[in-house]
Amino acid sequence: MFDSLVPSKDIFITACNKFFFLITNTSSGLTASDTFFKEFIEDNKATIYKICRAYANDPEELKDFVQEVTIQLWRSHEKFENRSKLSTWVYRVTLNVCLTLSKKRSRKVDTVSLLSTDYHDTNDETEKEQIASLYKAIKRLKESERAIVLLYLDDKSYKEIAEILGITVTNVGARVNRVKNQLREIIKSGA
Repeated sequence: MFDSLVPSKDIFITACNKFFFLITNTSSGLTASDTFFKEFIEDNKATIYKICRAYANDPEELKDFVQEVTIQLWRSHEKFENRSKLSTWVYRVTLNVCLTLSKKRSRKVDTVSLLSTDYHDTNDETEKEQIASLYKAIKRLKESERAIVLLYLDDKSYKEIAEILGITVTNVGARVNRVKNQLREIIKSGA
């Protein structure tokens, strides 16, 4: 169950450490590029975790998603061409991996358990409940709508969202409004 999960930060660290164990044991150790990549992942773990959490159904699946994102970022980090912001690229890769993994797995939305805390640790039970309620509502959205809401909640501009998702800025505005209304109705209905 997500509720009985060790702190979410530990899931991320476990998945990344497993990956780095593999690369360090198949070569002569970490190079400068490897060290940079490890720091890069550390700097972007909140973004990666947040997106993976919105698509994963349980703690094991969350670990798998985070590890697959880390591997995909590793495979492609030297090919990054600086045509967009690094954060835009991280979002795009993470979303693509999550969407691909989601399509491969049979999923039952009505049986999904949720984490009771987000990436940051908070002692406020009301805030934890609100976050859990929001994630529960987000899980009820279509996969493309989840991407929109996650980017919006991360304070990305409409232009950045458009770049990440490959749609127009006007389309982003329309979709954000539609998704906000859907979330409002889902939360209001208590489902």
